[in-house]
Amino acid sequence: MSCEHLERLETWKKRFDPAGAADLEDLLAGIADESFSSAKELIRLHETLLFLRAYPLTEKVARLADDILFAFAGRLAARADLDAFEEPALSGIAGTSLTAVFTYEVARRLAALEPRHVEIAWDRYDEQDRLGPVVRQLLPMLNEDWPVEAHVPFREWIAAAHSRGTSDLAWLLERVSDADSYDAMQAPLTWRMGSSRRSRSRMRLPVRRLYLHREPLLRRSEVSLERELAADALPVNRLTRPKARRVLDAILATSVMRYRELYGFSHPDEAGVYHAAAGRGVDIYFFGVAPAWRLPLRAYHAAMFFKNGVPAGYVELLSLCERAEVGFNLYYTFREGESAWLYARLLRLFHQVLGVTCFSVDPYQIGHENAEAVDSGAFWFYRKLGFRPTGPAVAGLMAREESRMAKTPGYRSSRRTLEKLADGYMLYQMPGTESGEWDGFRARTLAQRLQRGGPAERRVAQEIARVKRRGAESRYLRWTQEDEGLRQKLVKWGTAVR
Repeated sequence: MSCEHLERLETWKKRFDPAGAADLEDLLAGIADESFSSAKELIRLHETLLFLRAYPLTEKVARLADDILFAFAGRLAARADLDAFEEPALSGIAGTSLTAVFTYEVARRLAALEPRHVEIAWDRYDEQDRLGPVVRQLLPMLNEDWPVEAHVPFREWIAAAHSRGTSDLAWLLERVSDADSYDAMQAPLTWRMGSSRRSRSRMRLPVRRLYLHREPLLRRSEVSLERELAADALPVNRLTRPKARRVLDAILATSVMRYRELYGFSHPDEAGVYHAAAGRGVDIYFFGVAPAWRLPLRAYHAAMFFKNGVPAGYVELLSLCERAEVGFNLYYTFREGESAWLYARLLRLFHQVLGVTCFSVDPYQIGHENAEAVDSGAFWFYRKLGFRPTGPAVAGLMAREESRMAKTPGYRSSRRTLEKLADGYMLYQMPGTESGEWDGFRARTLAQRLQRGGPAERRVAQEIARVKRRGAESRYLRWTQEDEGLRQKLVKWGTAVR
């Protein structure tokens, strides 16, 4: 019966019927005692439960979902077929493990968070000779072995150098204090989740009250980006340092368990972590990067959003003047959630705090060398929110497709067409700001011009530094009317000649 019950449970991802709440609660209570034979069924169960926990019909539904998820490690304890659980879209389930090479900063922070569960993956370390140049500096007697032996047992050497209660990774990180040396080793790490509260199954941020979904989720057709950007400001507050660290730790773990290292998550500005209450049970935590890691031109901000305390996705934003490049990712589990509303609410927040009026989407986000974005029809997700392509060829193809859609109900663009539509940036400019001057702008083009270092370029670089110093906390470039000449020059120098 487990498969039948699982299918019934999955129907509730699109069904929000308060009158049937008792049926869902009974179904969850029954499933808690059922076993599932295949890895595929267990994955389906886990992801459905996590969705229902983030979008609960009742408080009891949320509690019952958590009861099963928090005990998930026990369901996997005796299984040998755990390879399927290491897929990037699914990794991080309690009771599983993942292995990857992480940069020094991420490895250091992860080892501090999970000291007993993160270790060097010796069984998957195919290039152990990379350890030689670094470890020989730490263990002088290794030079008796490393220069002359074909297969040096580095694991044995390191284990012999520390006490039994210390891990190999902890010993190495304690002695290797620079990123270049650590990164050169390319050491894979294994994180064994066990019943960790930082696993995807158990990761939660505390919330005062759950937002209960008693009606169907908001559809894309119900979302107006223009209306959203014109709405009142969202409540925003700065976190205390202790709370900021707890949130940043949760964000790092959430990203790492999906094999991802986001620049801002690896180098956050702990002194400037902010919380925005976005509504509908969504909390957004956003911040810039620490001063030593800030970019020469653009301001960088990263954010992760949580739905009823469950990590649901992230966004990164690179802004210059009133233009910002936006990278948005809603985690696989929640793709059937309110993605358009979430995206619009995030843009509203960044318009509010950074003054951005022109949003740009990179071709990768809409399908360029990104099969997942092509399969999901990402181009039309952005188009239906009001974004437009900047290239004339793509604009013409889009017009043709929109004409066909108008004439033929149910018409869908072919995969080949979607790939062509992804050949260029898309922009959204708020009403009243549609100048078109940002259409051909590329930050790389501007940076390469400034890199020349001639007298004109040096003067512009000095002006940029002046504006950045004037900006609040140097988090972004704050422009005034007197900077208009500089702004126009940056747009001109960053616009590629077609």
